[in-house]
Order: sequence, then structure tokens, then C-alpha cells
Amino acid sequence: MLWSSASSLLSSKGSSKKIKTLGSLGIEKSCSGRLAVTPIPLMAGSPLLPVVSIFIFVFQFITVSYSVPFVVLYGISDRCSNQGVSKFIELLSNWSGSKGYCIEIGDGAWDSWVMPLQEQTEIACDKVKKIEELSDGYNIVGLSQGSLIGRGIIEFCEGGPPVKNYVSLAGPHAGIASIPFCGSGLLCIILDSLIKSKVYSDYVQAHLAPSNYLKIPTDIFAYLKGCTFLPKLNNELPNKRNATYKERFSSLQNLVLIMFEHDMVLVPRETSWFGYYPDGKFSPVLPPQQTALYVQDWIGLKTLDDAGKVKYISVPGNHLEISQSVMKKYILPYLEASRKGMTAEFSSY
Repeated sequence: MLWSSASSLLSSKGSSKKIKTLGSLGIEKSCSGRLAVTPIPLMAGSPLLPVVSIFIFVFQFITVSYSVPFVVLYGISDRCSNQGVSKFIELLSNWSGSKGYCIEIGDGAWDSWVMPLQEQTEIACDKVKKIEELSDGYNIVGLSQGSLIGRGIIEFCEGGPPVKNYVSLAGPHAGIASIPFCGSGLLCIILDSLIKSKVYSDYVQAHLAPSNYLKIPTDIFAYLKGCTFLPKLNNELPNKRNATYKERFSSLQNLVLIMFEHDMVLVPRETSWFGYYPDGKFSPVLPPQQTALYVQDWIGLKTLDDAGKVKYISVPGNHLEISQSVMKKYILPYLEASRKGMTAEFSSY
């Protein structure tokens, strides 16, 4: 290939006669693919040949490994300074050699419960746009509720840097049929009182983040009318489907969906894969490929899947109970990348 390229180059520079002259000087293709110069003995009585400097280009293929930065979006009741989140980012950064950023939203734990997800997504969008290191592209790792915010960045963030790989751990992508258990503290008492109210009312939607992705199968009409975030994110609204959301989401290089086999927080746990109940029933749980979102390809999930870019992964453990071995096996490969490049060196003879 190199010899053919060189011949073409020489042909473009002069006539066939010139090419023959170069051949008579002994330029030939070596086994290594380099252009080499073979000395030709002088004929007796011939004048001394002038010294000719020939520049030889040597092409080398080298593999350059590189990593792109990543951001982590934590789940409900969490914050960037919590040990679990900071250790998670530290391990992934050390293993991949890439810089990891935690996107803090509001004051963390409190706002993760009471700030509407649309507002949380807008804050996250503004933050990723301000991180200069992300400008050439980055990866997202979403934890539980943070997975929805991560997907909101991909679909909604105007002018944001491109997202390459998106890894979701226990993300409630198709919705949840019940609000996650909170506890017995003052915050939970307040939240419980909101849950007992009409969950699709304007007030609850504005003050209880999980209500923004609560999808009651037997009340789909109220869900589509009153739920303020998930119907938009999943392009479910019949007269308001946005082709841009589908275009942006289907542009991902890889979509990694991790479900925890014993998850008792997400109901159903298959929502981590976009699986959910059929409209009007609480059983059975449909696999993602049988849902309207997938079949009609509202957000590009089928497009990604058909291209082999979706990884459906099931791991042991309860909600977000993840081991280092699982992190290395299923997350780390999507925070690393390698590419082949070609360099050219030249020497003179």
C-alpha cells in the first residue's frame, strides 16, 4: 500500500520517464514497508554521480490510549460529600485514569427530595456546560434518581457538551409504581403527608421529586396530564413528541443499563431496563422490547438496541449495592477508550 501510494505521488509530480530514473537509482520497497535506498555501483570511467539527498518518509501506526472525563449524578438522599459517592468516583478515576466530577444539585439530600426534577436537570445542565474539561465530550454515570437527571441532560440540555457513554445504575427509567421508602425523621413525616395528597397535583409535583416519575399503571390519564417530568423525558405525550430528544439520546455510543436483582426500592426493578407494567394493570412486568416506548421508538431506545449499543446488565444485590468487581467489569470499560493514530517520520540519505 505504501509503495503504491509512493508511486502515485511520484507520478503526480512528474512524467513516467522520471519514475524510471528513480527506479534506476535503486529505490525499492523493503519488507518492513519502508522506502529504502539500495546503492548502485559506479561504472568504470563514468563521472562521479552527484550526491543526492532523498527524504524517506517512514509511517508508523501507534495506538494511543486516552480517557475522557466523566460526571456522576448521585441518587436521592445523597450528596457529593458523602463517603459512598466520593469513594465511588475516586475508584473509577483511579482505575480509568480519567477525571471524575460529581455534580452537586442544591444542598444535596434535602433538595434531592423536594426540588422538581426539571429544575434539578437545569442546574446540572448549567454545571456541565461550565466545566471546560467536558467541552470535547464526556461520559455520564447516573445513580438511581440521578440516572433520570443524567438522561435529562442528554435530551434537554441545549448547547451542552456531547455525551459519549451513559451508564445507569438502578435508574427508574420507565417510572415507579410507589414512592421509595423514606424513613421516620421529620423530613419523611413531611414527605409522607405529601404522598397521601393527590400525587399528580401541581403542589405535590412542585414539592416532591419522586412524584415526577411516579407512574401509576391504573391511572395513566392522570399521569400523562399531571406528571411534570417523566412523560416529557420519555416522549410519551401524544401531541408533544419531540424528535430532538430522540435524536440526542440515540446518538450515544453506548447505553449501559444495570439492574440489581434484589432491588426493593424500585417497583418494579425492571424499570432499570425500561421494563414496566402494561397500562391499566400491575402485572405482568413487560420487558423493554414489549413496551410502547420501545416498539414505537419514542426516545431512540430501539434504534440504539438495533445498533447493538444497549447493554442490559443484571447484577446481584439490593438497590445500589455494588461491588468493586462489578464496577470494574461493567462500568470501567465505558470510561476508557483507545484509538489508533498514524505518525510520519522522515530521514534523509
